[in-house]
Amino acid sequence: VQLQAFGGGLVRTGGSLALSCAASGGTFSSYVMAWFRQAPGKEREFAAGISRSGNTYYADSVKGRFTISRDNTKNSLALQMNSLNANDTAVYFCAANPNYFTASRWSYIYWGQGTLVTVSS
Repeated sequence: VQLQAFGGGLVRTGGSLALSCAASGGTFSSYVMAWFRQAPGKEREFAAGISRSGNTYYADSVKGRFTISRDNTKNSLALQMNSLNANDTAVYFCAANPNYFTASRWSYIYWGQGTLVTVSS
């Protein structure tokens, strides 16, 4: 499956941004989906995930501020990000996992190209 993430940009501290990920070339509904992020000089880390049935999972650092959702009829994944701060600055990647949910990036076999989110004061 091919994934394309978009929606990144520059936002002020405290602001909001919505990311989207479009999937093609596969059965989107059969995958666990997730958003990972990678800040400059840091490892790629899990941010949010969603199961095939819509159960959601969040990293502690984004819980209560980010909302992940999916629309299997449109083959799309979304991430609504609110109350952004400088620590959220990163390249955000959408990823697909054909098995059960895990926050480990090594279980995700399809990746989008990433979209940059920059939070400034």
